[in-house]
Amino acid sequence: MGGVSAHSEAGGAPSGRAAMPQRARLQVWFVTVCGCILIWTCLVQLLVPGRLWPHAWGWNTARLFLGITEAGSRSAHPPLAPPPPLPPLRNYTSNGYLKVSCNGGLNQMRAAICDMVTVARLLNLTLVIPELDKQSFWADPSDFDDLFDVKHFIDSLKDEVHITKRLPKKISGKASSNLLRMRPVSWSDEKYYLQQILPLFNKSNVIHFNKTDARLANNLPIDLQKLRCHVNYHALKFTPQLEALGNRLVQILQKRGFFIALHLRYEMDVLAFSGCTHGCSKEEAEELKSLRYAFPWWREKEIDSVAKRLQGFCPLTPEETTLVLKALGFDKDTQIYIASGEIYGGEKRLSTLRAAFPKLVRKEMLLDPEDLRQFQNHSSQMAALDYMVSLASDVSIPTYDGNMAKVIEGHRRYLGFRKTISLDRRKLVELLDLHNNKTLSWDDFTSSVRQVLEKSIGQPTCRRVVAGKPKEEDYFYSNPQECLTNANECPLPDKSSSVK
Repeated sequence: MGGVSAHSEAGGAPSGRAAMPQRARLQVWFVTVCGCILIWTCLVQLLVPGRLWPHAWGWNTARLFLGITEAGSRSAHPPLAPPPPLPPLRNYTSNGYLKVSCNGGLNQMRAAICDMVTVARLLNLTLVIPELDKQSFWADPSDFDDLFDVKHFIDSLKDEVHITKRLPKKISGKASSNLLRMRPVSWSDEKYYLQQILPLFNKSNVIHFNKTDARLANNLPIDLQKLRCHVNYHALKFTPQLEALGNRLVQILQKRGFFIALHLRYEMDVLAFSGCTHGCSKEEAEELKSLRYAFPWWREKEIDSVAKRLQGFCPLTPEETTLVLKALGFDKDTQIYIASGEIYGGEKRLSTLRAAFPKLVRKEMLLDPEDLRQFQNHSSQMAALDYMVSLASDVSIPTYDGNMAKVIEGHRRYLGFRKTISLDRRKLVELLDLHNNKTLSWDDFTSSVRQVLEKSIGQPTCRRVVAGKPKEEDYFYSNPQECLTNANECPLPDKSSSVK
């Protein structure tokens, strides 16, 4: 029996050894298949926009589109260009006094101040601190010293231009009989001022320009261009009170992480004067039309809103803006700061945008009412706060190419080509309509929007010059290329130095 038992054990051993490798092979095969499935699933999640990977790392696909690293765009800016060198210091006898009354909102007046300083230097004039517009739609009573640090303005330009707070008494007493009021010709170059304006000072000690918007050409000699930059980016500094509150707003937003400054120009004045009523009710359209007729200085009264929108001349509505932001890959966790005045239609009009982006904030939501009390009913001072936040934002997006959008874009370029998404509204409106009528799927809409905007995110580019058609040229203050790090890459207009 013992032999039988031994034989059985000896005979059973080979079958056991054969079974073990077969089970092992099955286990290896099973693990391999599961591993492949897991790896394939991970790859799919990584490659499909908006899925696992961006959210797992606190990103969204918009950052990938914009080329912003996980550390954020604040640490990714190229090095700043050094302040533009100014011409040699001058000692000169003033040819007279230049008074100016700026017109428009904050940023229209800001550009005009830079231009008027440049004109004063070109003609060897003493500039009187500019008067700000108090008659426009906003009826803002702010003076120059309510917005800007006057001492800093004068001191930073003292070696370039004579600036005084007011006319001397001996001049002001004679001003009524010895003052010439006029509007310079729009988009004029240095030759116009040297040949037609300077001789007027032989008869008048004081000339008062009562309109200053767009009175200087986009393309001037390089030394004048650099002076414009010096005024805009160094001499024009907001008051200490505005600077302190603006910096506090920026700090609050930055502590919360990545944020967009959305200049949502769906405001009553823009809609009324542009004639854009897309998304408005009949009653709202009539209200906007009535406002346009109430201002006699606005010449264009009857406007085809549909045609204007299709041509790209209307601001995007909050609903349209929502779709564009989602197409760019911004997700619901994106912090968005509304850098605008009161939105036409109020919170109801913002409901779609807020539903898609719950972290939608305004300065009134981030600051105590007492902090803003002194700036209430002063639209230019409130706009100055939005200006500072827009400069510091990770991404700036204007829905309309008005003065603030242009000046902010240029300033962000000067600060190292910070990301600014310029929306091609004509193409976007076409895509939006195709998507809304279900002709264009969401995936196709998303890829088309990104394709349209991929070359419009604030990267270095050369300013477009159109000889003889200054209104069709790219605006100097949106791309002051002569003062930027890519200046040598752009051909300069055929202009020689004119400053003596």
